Amino acid sequence: MQIGNQAFTAVQGEDVAFLGTRPIPAKPYYDPDWFEMEREAVFRRSWMHIGHVCELPESGSFIRRELEVLNASLLIVRGKDGQLRAFHNVCTHRGTQLVEEAQGKRPTFSCPYHMWTFGGDGALLSAPDFESFGLDKKDCALKQVALDVCAGMIFVHLGNNPPPLREWLGDLADQMETLPVARATTFSEYSYNIAANWKLTYDNFQENYHLRFIHPRSGRSACGPDNPFGYPKEYAFHDPHRTQTIWTNPDPQPTETIATAFARLAPRAMAEGLMEAPHGRKYFALFPSFFMLGTPLQNFVHVVYPISATQSRGVIRLYWVGEDANASERFGREAVMGVAREVHSEDIAVIEAGQRGLSSGALEHIHFQTQEALCRHLFNMVEAAVNAYRAEQTA
Repeated sequence: MQIGNQAFTAVQGEDVAFLGTRPIPAKPYYDPDWFEMEREAVFRRSWMHIGHVCELPESGSFIRRELEVLNASLLIVRGKDGQLRAFHNVCTHRGTQLVEEAQGKRPTFSCPYHMWTFGGDGALLSAPDFESFGLDKKDCALKQVALDVCAGMIFVHLGNNPPPLREWLGDLADQMETLPVARATTFSEYSYNIAANWKLTYDNFQENYHLRFIHPRSGRSACGPDNPFGYPKEYAFHDPHRTQTIWTNPDPQPTETIATAFARLAPRAMAEGLMEAPHGRKYFALFPSFFMLGTPLQNFVHVVYPISATQSRGVIRLYWVGEDANASERFGREAVMGVAREVHSEDIAVIEAGQRGLSSGALEHIHFQTQEALCRHLFNMVEAAVNAYRAEQTA
């Protein structure tokens, strides 16, 4: 394939041969028993993205996050000392959830049931008639969850003895720190529920094979005569994570809305030095269900949260540096988010149709081609984790 004076060559089979070429078993995409193993083998043993530091700007700020896959409600708080901490949103008296609000600011958290009151550091401050319990307040603090930050993004780990986050991310941590999200002060958000397995949902966003069929209009700038499927320039694997470098179309022909939006966003991006991000065309897929594209004009983050074997919840965010400077920039940001929602709406029906087909049990296997290498890699990583967990349980 020729683009100007530069040839475009799609990734070849031999480049990803180490991933194998076997048919992939279909059952893990709908089987409740497999999903139960994923809960413990994958999600309890992984760092999971749940927010951004810009959501907790000052002491007393808090956000509540639900991780249905682990039946957990989490309370993330910025304490008086400025430190971020994560706790189970569970009163240590009799388990009542402390907070119902999605976010807010308060110096203390009181259980609505019996008014046990906790500080921003999780310590039990007071409890009515506490002397009759025969307990020490220090033993009744909120149950803490491991929390760490990379590129401004907050991650939590609900397992035992988690590895340091930067060790988990490897060399991707430094690359992510160069992206606009690391300096973000605000964001646009879109969340959705989908009747599909988390892997099936996530895989849709790991391959471009479907672009010309599902997104003939909205995705046309990603494809061109010399690269009709919009395949990426390269893949890289950082077990358990993976990346791809997005191909730059020399003649993108964007829709009028996108062209106008980008024109209005470009001045701020240039002034902030965001156009110089060295990894702005790289797609970061962090195990198990996070991915990010850090392009200078729309730092895009998408996380798929499992709910059941055939139900998932997704959160899509576009991160911005600085508040809207004027009406023109506000239009640009709103338009870009509107297009992201439009593109995603084109995906939902076909993902759910795939789930209905797999859940019927008609297929024993599904198939991945060379350009679906990221999908195959994800399944390999999940399968390895489940098999390791099974072996531990057997032992």
